[in-house]
Amino acid sequence: MKTENLFIIVFLCGAIILMVFASSGCSAGPGKYDGLAQCLSAKGAVMYGTEWCSHCQNQKKAFGTSFQYVVFIDCDKNANECLRAGVEGYPTWIVNGTKYAGEQNMYALAKNSGCLGNLTTS
Repeated sequence: MKTENLFIIVFLCGAIILMVFASSGCSAGPGKYDGLAQCLSAKGAVMYGTEWCSHCQNQKKAFGTSFQYVVFIDCDKNANECLRAGVEGYPTWIVNGTKYAGEQNMYALAKNSGCLGNLTTS
């Protein structure tokens, strides 16, 4: 009986600690490309794609947590907007009025948007 009680107490303490940690808003800190992603957004750059597109997923993974700052239009949910923008494949970036089809590397996005000063890799 004592072993069962000890197990329950240890389990509950562990669960409480996990809940407190999860609700504390702890994060790993800023993303690697936060500055670039925020600059892209400020300059009006948009990534068009879908959730099922593997190349779109690769592009999102390249940004990591910084993707939260990228303006992303899901063409499954916003088909008319993608049609108006002339999107023919995924992903498509529109940067300064120019379309860039396919996955883009960070340097190209930074250069084409005028955000080179915001490209850091630390």
